[in-house]
Amino acid sequence: MSLAGPDAAFWRGKRVLLTGHTGFKGAWLALWLQRLGAQVTGLALAPATRPNLFELAGVASALDHHVVDLRDAEAVARVVRDSRPEVVLHLAAQALVREGYREPVSTWASNVMGTVHLLDALRRHPGAKVVVCITTDKVYRNHEWPHPYREGDELGGHDPYSASKAACELAIASYRDAFLKEQGLALASARAGNVIGGGDWAADRLLPDAVRAWQDGRALEIRRPEATRPWQHVLEPLAAYLVLAQTLWTDASAAQAWNFGPLPHERATVRTVIDLARTTWPGGQVNYAQHIDGPHEAGWLALDTSLAQTRLGLAPRWNLAESVGRTLRWYRALHEGAQAQALCLADLDAWRGVEARAAA
Repeated sequence: MSLAGPDAAFWRGKRVLLTGHTGFKGAWLALWLQRLGAQVTGLALAPATRPNLFELAGVASALDHHVVDLRDAEAVARVVRDSRPEVVLHLAAQALVREGYREPVSTWASNVMGTVHLLDALRRHPGAKVVVCITTDKVYRNHEWPHPYREGDELGGHDPYSASKAACELAIASYRDAFLKEQGLALASARAGNVIGGGDWAADRLLPDAVRAWQDGRALEIRRPEATRPWQHVLEPLAAYLVLAQTLWTDASAAQAWNFGPLPHERATVRTVIDLARTTWPGGQVNYAQHIDGPHEAGWLALDTSLAQTRLGLAPRWNLAESVGRTLRWYRALHEGAQAQALCLADLDAWRGVEARAAA
């Protein structure tokens, strides 16, 4: 999401603790950090799906891999103590809205107390200089109003996932103000929009659901075709997290909440995203629901990212059509026999402009 992109010279040799490295976004970020030359320790549960990007892309081979539940405070503290991180990127979470309805207690425990356990371990074992905690675009109390949410807007959440992530923001602010700022640790939170990209097999996510249905020759069932979200390719927010961490290293005033997402005109409905997906996957059939089914979900959600644009110099590199097309081509290439890690690194090189520089 940065015009300049992450700085390899900054990350080379940095000791990085990455939580959630077995998940979709975490596996992509682990691959990127490895390419940047960072010394990565990963802390997460075992992968939640089969297949999963962590295993397919061989992520464990180039980092110090720890299977740890964030709800286990002492186990978290041991990894923090032993890895002595300079930078912490906290992605681990229960990250699905509908799973939050099914398992509300574990969602609250993982998202809120898991974050508290990590931050308290950093308080008890000082040494880290920068922490970026990833929450979500859904931390805002959603009034369904027609303008995007800014970082200072009211926090809230109807469903357990959204509400637990809003509570995370309060815990982050408390630990920053009460403890970590005095230790010289710069702590920020990052609220990113809906992320797409190859390698996600979670249930109840739009493009993974589409790929599963179309590969099986089934029609994709859509619950809320007019729901509007700030869609973006996975590399955009990951780049933003890295640039934010770099900024925090030298500028503690950046220790606050940040929105990361597409430009305002790139907000799109579910129907629009599926129409774009079908241009890459001809013949994919869709059934649109005639009535809203299932638990409550926000109908309209957008982020104001002007703060990140003006202070961090961030702007998306790939528009929605490019992001959707690359996502569908990733899955199709994997299905045809390509290697997951090679596909990820090819997308990463394309995002970084390696292809363009080589052509020139």
